[in-house]
Amino acid sequence: MSRRVLVVDDEKLIVKGIRFSLEQDGMEVDCAYDGEEALKLAKENAYDMILLDIMLPKHDGFEVCQQIREFSDVPIVMLTARNDDMDKILGLEYGADDYITKPFNILEVKARIKAIMRRTGKRGKTQVNDKMIVKGSMKIDCESRRVVIGEREVNLTAKEFDLLELLAMNPNKVYSRENLLNIVWGYEYPGDARTVDVHIRRLREKIETNPSDPKYVYTKWGVGYYFRG
Repeated sequence: MSRRVLVVDDEKLIVKGIRFSLEQDGMEVDCAYDGEEALKLAKENAYDMILLDIMLPKHDGFEVCQQIREFSDVPIVMLTARNDDMDKILGLEYGADDYITKPFNILEVKARIKAIMRRTGKRGKTQVNDKMIVKGSMKIDCESRRVVIGEREVNLTAKEFDLLELLAMNPNKVYSRENLLNIVWGYEYPGDARTVDVHIRRLREKIETNPSDPKYVYTKWGVGYYFRG
């Protein structure tokens, strides 16, 4: 079954180039040229990946990403025209999984897309048995990728769930930021440790009663993060 990608950018030549290249690899590609159109397509279709430019008419990429995260955990890769750390951090804050800086090499874009799809595909194949992690009032269903705390279901992005699942399946094991980057994002990921910090902070805001005094995901100062078993 072919993979389906949504490409969102108001520069039609860029969209045309990405679309042609991905279709050459057998992927199905939909295109949107503004934020409003992107949201409409994301709500109406199931995508394996969304490539999302930041500078868009009607709704910018940050707003689109934030709204998509309200109903989907589809992997989102932000495209930014500036090599600006603030753009990258903001993209991650709004729920993006990755970012690519323009101008980019289409081979790099394809490699990053394939790496993310390999990881999400592998994830689906390995979880054939029911796996449930219970810690206090939290239940993590690794097969359906759902997290419930008490009676409340928590809506996590793909990367937030990946982080929580890894830490919870290895309680009391401390992972450095570099380890988490390599395992969850992959060795080819060019980001830095702040990517992990942003995702951990977002995760805590969703699962902890008091994020500054966590009872699930702890910080080992100067080392990294761990799940209290």
